Amino acid sequence: MKKAVLFFSAFILTFSLFAQTNTTPAATQKTAADVIKFTEMSFDFGKIKQNVPVNHDFNFTNISNGPIVIESAIASCGCTTPVKPEGAVPKGKESKINAGFNAANPGPFNKTITVKVAGIDAPVQLRITGEVVPAEAPKS
Repeated sequence: MKKAVLFFSAFILTFSLFAQTNTTPAATQKTAADVIKFTEMSFDFGKIKQNVPVNHDFNFTNISNGPIVIESAIASCGCTTPVKPEGAVPKGKESKINAGFNAANPGPFNKTITVKVAGIDAPVQLRITGEVVPAEAPKS
């Protein structure tokens, strides 16, 4: 009888452990996309001239329940210069991240800007694409 009670207790304990819901941080992790909504996630500059800087504003709205701070906006290369808003963006308000690009080499490009929101582990990525065409040679 003692073996049966011990076996039954072990079975109930094991069953209750497997019945728990997943509450790991990965299951409840927020992403930057949960608190900011961009009007567009990518922008195509089309054909641009070599060594001629171009810019594009990625507009977004704070859709969280409070103010947010853009902790960083990091480009995938040195030819892309993102500018993030300084200070907090209040709930429901709009702001922007400006993406500047200046290419020295002709050819197609595909660059990313990783946007990190303070207090949120998973960032969001913005993308700029296009093609750099050679500048016209000076006439002699």
